[in-house]
Amino acid sequence: MEKRHPKGLAILFVTEMMERFSFYGMRAILVLYLTKETMGNNPGLGWTDTNALALYGWYTMLVYVMSIPGGIIADKFLGQKKTVFLGGMLIAAGHLTLALDNMTAFYSGLVLLISGVGCLKPNISSMVGSLYKPGDSRRDSGFTIFYIGINIGAATAPLLVGYIGEVYGWHYGFGLAGIGMLLGQTVYLLGQKHLKEVGNFLPIKKEPGKSKTKALTKIEKDRVIVLLISFIIVIVFWGAYEQAGGLMNIYTNEKIDRVIFGWEIPASLFQSVPAIFVIIFGTIVAGFWNKRQKKGKETSSLFKMAIGTMVMGTGFLMMTGAAMQAVDGTKAMLIWLILSYLLQVIGELSISPVALSFITKLAPVKYASIMMGIYFAASGLGNKLAGIIGELATSLGELEVFTGIFIFCVLFGALLLVFFKKLNTLTHGAENINEGL
Repeated sequence: MEKRHPKGLAILFVTEMMERFSFYGMRAILVLYLTKETMGNNPGLGWTDTNALALYGWYTMLVYVMSIPGGIIADKFLGQKKTVFLGGMLIAAGHLTLALDNMTAFYSGLVLLISGVGCLKPNISSMVGSLYKPGDSRRDSGFTIFYIGINIGAATAPLLVGYIGEVYGWHYGFGLAGIGMLLGQTVYLLGQKHLKEVGNFLPIKKEPGKSKTKALTKIEKDRVIVLLISFIIVIVFWGAYEQAGGLMNIYTNEKIDRVIFGWEIPASLFQSVPAIFVIIFGTIVAGFWNKRQKKGKETSSLFKMAIGTMVMGTGFLMMTGAAMQAVDGTKAMLIWLILSYLLQVIGELSISPVALSFITKLAPVKYASIMMGIYFAASGLGNKLAGIIGELATSLGELEVFTGIFIFCVLFGALLLVFFKKLNTLTHGAENINEGL
């Protein structure tokens, strides 16, 4: 019988859940707030779609790129545990600043959020990996549980923050996300007794006559090369997937028929759909890969990410259908949007949690936080790419952009399948320790 997961997983689960509540609350209402007219009920900033998507791209990129200095701060100065707490407090302060209705507070709040996520995000993921000893078969399932926590926060944020923001006032929505982060920080502090063995600062002691750090071995170098290549997959994935918070969010607001039984559903609430699908299908997709592994079929992380990229890209074929239906000015059926999110999520479940576990297997121990930071920086570049692609829709048209994403993702995933076996040899059996997600 498999042992229970460490109690510290529950603490990190809740902390990350509330950080994602904060992030996805922002994702649900940021571009809507930016593009809402400056007059009337619940006014916004009145920006053009192009300018709003540009800011959205910069914001979501910097949130993740700051994971590199966040990882360095943890490895060199504070340790992961203290850096996570610092990040959480910066996030809470950022949201509470955004609750104020002036432009200085708006830009200051964004800077605080970017800094806070950069400190928290890479280090809490590394702490999850540290809960398990090398060879512990529970590691991958632990990351699946952790990933479900992420998506509980992602599912509830648009429903609460999105609804409050769109109906009662944008700044109330921003403030609510900050309150959620404070609750997460409270749980994190109260649960420190379950985190005593992980995330502590371990200064490197320099021995006389020896260099401060040892050079990477040949095996470690090969594994780092594979990780860097996997980060390219991450950039492509987020470049497509993050259309949800930008282009698809605006498209839903303007060109999707959202009326059900006479009630028009606020556009921001649909940001919860992908996360709800993750919660529903997370264990199903994990079970599929486990059954495949037991049958002796290919289940390596790189294989999963290749398949996931192709499935996720197919979701944009559904949006192509929506764009074709709405081309004459009529609104597209809601089913196109729902099917698109469903396929994107099934692809996501073979990429994002797999990549997190993959890093903890392959990254050299002394560079664990920095490598996790580089992973999130790659995610940030993907988010910026998403903003750039979204901006193209204003000149090329949504139909062309959605079709282009579909074709590229399928071809890119197919190319990965050609080379994944060669790349697997460079991992030197790292995945044999605890395969299967």
